[in-house]
Amino acid sequence: MNRRTFVQSITAAAVGVGAAPHNLLATRRLDRIGLELYSVRHAMHADPERTLAAVRAIGYTEVELLWSFGNFGRSPQQVRDTLAHEGLRAPSAHISPATILVGWERSLDTAKMLGHEYLIVPSLQADLGLSLDDWREWADRFNAAGAVARRAGVWLAFHNESDHMKPIDGKVPYDVFVERTDPSVVRLQLDTGNMLQGGGDPMQYLAKHRDRYWSFHLKDTVADHSTDTELGTGVFDFKRFLAAIPDLARKPCHVEQENGRDELASARTDFEYLRTLEF
Repeated sequence: MNRRTFVQSITAAAVGVGAAPHNLLATRRLDRIGLELYSVRHAMHADPERTLAAVRAIGYTEVELLWSFGNFGRSPQQVRDTLAHEGLRAPSAHISPATILVGWERSLDTAKMLGHEYLIVPSLQADLGLSLDDWREWADRFNAAGAVARRAGVWLAFHNESDHMKPIDGKVPYDVFVERTDPSVVRLQLDTGNMLQGGGDPMQYLAKHRDRYWSFHLKDTVADHSTDTELGTGVFDFKRFLAAIPDLARKPCHVEQENGRDELASARTDFEYLRTLEF
């Protein structure tokens, strides 16, 4: 190596070393902050339109609908009109598991009309009474319904509840379900608080199934995991979690706080925490 080549090599290495700290210190913030409407369910029951206006005024740009609650007495057309009026998007909705068994294609048409990317089953019927074979059968049903959904341009997904982590015959039923479902037609929504309350580690599940989780419920818990609490006041490390999610900008993240003393006040606290969070 001649002197000029040697000097150029040393200079390039120095530039690389000097640039490294800047890259390591680069931070991100959530571009999309949504609200799962279960967080404001009492306010929605009282006045859906006023509540959605208040949610948008807080700063949320997306909401997750509750078909399982009948969209609080509003028709799909009324919901679409209100969302458009307030400038809100609804990339997903929670649905009853029965929805995939009867009238599924009609539901997919409604989902497209409302702009949904995902229809998400939050739990299964009579969870506490299900056997592992029941979980496997439900997984097979999801695979079949998910294939129909993909042809319609929609994704079917499954959300975790705390009870899903309780072992049956030495196996975690949630694990059995996830392993049996087909990733090409069924995606997953990870609820951090529910995972913690069930005794699971959201970071471990994200690492194990990083390509399967495409939607998230951001939920914090108190130290003993007995209940949820406002984001940033509990024990979960959201900086570490959000930084570990691949392709985050494409994945809906919805706040869900089930036990807010004042629903809209808690929703505001949660939003403000996420709005300024750097990771």
